Amino acid sequence: MTYRVGVDIGGTFTDFVLVDDDSSSVSLHKQLTTPHDPAIAVLEGLATLLEKARVPVARLSSIIHGSTLVTNAVIERRGALTGMLVTKGFADVIDIAMERRYDLYDLRIRFPAPMITRSNRVELDERILWDGSIRRSIDLDEVERAAAMLIERGITSVAICLLHSFTNSEHERAAAERLRASFPKLYISMSSDVFPFAREYERWTTTIMNAYTQPLFDGYLANLESGLSRLGFAGNFFVVTSSGGMVTPETARRYPVRMLESGPAAGVLMSARHGRTLGLENLLSFDMGGTTAKGAIVEGGDPRKVYEIEVARLHEFRPGSGLPAKIPVLDMIEIGSGGGSIATIDERSVIRVGPSSAGADPGPACYGRGGLNPTLTDANLALGYLDPNFFLGGAMKLDRDAALNAIEAKIASRLNLETVRAAWGIHDIVNEDVARAFRVHASELGMDYRTCSMVAFGGSGPAHALRIARKLHIQSVIFPVAAGVMSALGMLASPLSFQSVRSRRILHRDLDHESFVKQFSKIGDEASGFLRRAELAPSDITIKFSLDARYEGQGYEIEVSLPSGELSESVLESLPHLFARKYDAIFGVSYIDAPIEIVNWKVEAVGPDPFLAERLVISNTDNSAAALKGHRDAFVPEQGKFMRCAVYDRYALQPGVSLSGPAMIEERESTIVVGASDRVTVDAFGNIVADLADVGGNKS
Repeated sequence: MTYRVGVDIGGTFTDFVLVDDDSSSVSLHKQLTTPHDPAIAVLEGLATLLEKARVPVARLSSIIHGSTLVTNAVIERRGALTGMLVTKGFADVIDIAMERRYDLYDLRIRFPAPMITRSNRVELDERILWDGSIRRSIDLDEVERAAAMLIERGITSVAICLLHSFTNSEHERAAAERLRASFPKLYISMSSDVFPFAREYERWTTTIMNAYTQPLFDGYLANLESGLSRLGFAGNFFVVTSSGGMVTPETARRYPVRMLESGPAAGVLMSARHGRTLGLENLLSFDMGGTTAKGAIVEGGDPRKVYEIEVARLHEFRPGSGLPAKIPVLDMIEIGSGGGSIATIDERSVIRVGPSSAGADPGPACYGRGGLNPTLTDANLALGYLDPNFFLGGAMKLDRDAALNAIEAKIASRLNLETVRAAWGIHDIVNEDVARAFRVHASELGMDYRTCSMVAFGGSGPAHALRIARKLHIQSVIFPVAAGVMSALGMLASPLSFQSVRSRRILHRDLDHESFVKQFSKIGDEASGFLRRAELAPSDITIKFSLDARYEGQGYEIEVSLPSGELSESVLESLPHLFARKYDAIFGVSYIDAPIEIVNWKVEAVGPDPFLAERLVISNTDNSAAALKGHRDAFVPEQGKFMRCAVYDRYALQPGVSLSGPAMIEERESTIVVGASDRVTVDAFGNIVADLADVGGNKS
């Protein structure tokens, strides 16, 4: 038998999935994250999982890992003291940023502070021109003196950000080679390596983010690999990137910035996989865990990929209020609401939930670990949606009285509300926050979300999904097997992949077929090289090509995907028509005779999809047990009161079974809350599917 493990580190819980690929049986585990050292929770949880499953560690063929460590380091500013070597006259670029106000009417507008202070940016008297020609050569002795001065100030990592290095990387490479020879312990990130992109601010901010998090991430991976070795693990270890693919630890160490959304990306990837299995091409992927909620749109069976993400936004729905990172990433929206999100009263005397979180330590008030602030989990417990004696399958007891007291003290008494009404307010405000985020995101993409189904997962997602779907007029919601740990499961469906991009501006009419192929081939060799170094055979690597293009004279470009694996003359000739179709789909108009300018060249190298059975069986469950576990009082808002509601054991529900709400369907890692007018059915794959036929969605 061969076993694989997926591990997803979240802000509150760390999730584990063990899959036996021969029998398709799955073992699950969830435990509190250890924020001061996430590797501790991973190693302890892995040992617990293997012990429960009676699987020796030597039988593990691979461990695939995702984490929010890099994101949290940027948001919480816990990275390394970092220096910057920059072209003379350009040290203030990261302060000037885009010269764009994300709110025209806010006279007190704030922007996130750069991760490198002005005093730790050292200018170099060198200059490469826009066409790659060298106007002033770099002085490597000056480079060494600058680095020595920064090291004396305590920096452990440096970002080399020189002008026009995306066209000619000679100066950055020479500087890096000198620094590696002179200061072997210094972490070095080059902008021409991290993301060779034409716009300086975004390229340099991405490089700085990489340098800022590299020492922390390298140390974390070293601790984790050392701990796994002590446990006796000798298989393959991979890390999931923000684009949903796997890379080796060596690649992850080189580009930690690509791990910003590694855990959530795997959940979106798994949502798309469920959609293809069920014949559903258009989906909303909804993931709510202990700290945040993530949403994504799947169109045509595949998640939407973009090459930019904003981190550490000061205003969660305001593009431009955060730090941009130019990395390949699945297009996700982040909603600052999760089970641990703290409920407060804002200046309007209105309940607000998040973005602050109680995290894993001390956690919600009901955890009994010293937390005093009311959270979403406290509200759901107070409403009867969670069983205080069956949280994590009974491994963790919750204190309902502590939850009620926190809600009463911090919310209900200040608003002159009954405690249960305050708890319902917390619950429903989160539902509306998530629904609003999906509405905004879908509108920005010009998509009618009412034509989609929803896949709901995460530790908290199933408790909210049906009410969110009603707000969005979505008629079908799918709760997959192992919904509470689906991001960890999605890691086991992630292929090896790597994306490379190069900026080179050229008009389509000036491009011949030979240079077209040559440009892509060079980038393709680089991207596939990362997979070959992971011991993947060249015959198993699929190459995908795309371009960022625009009409000549425009300031922004759109991505055009080329036919898979093709670089023929006919593809080059058809590019204006491919671009016009994509442009028309976005803007409702195209200009077929206008000259087209290619700006960025993109290549994605992808390995085979790992095997993962469509029908998974949860191990150590008694399928012969009675599906009805009992009843408990839970708040039914339609009736405005607590009612006796049925409680079902998800693992005992057989395919074909249907049931109506109000009810709760429990598994160890999450609970599905079925509303009074909802009806759900177990399909042939073990998914629980809700059909909300009365919501009035538009299926035209």
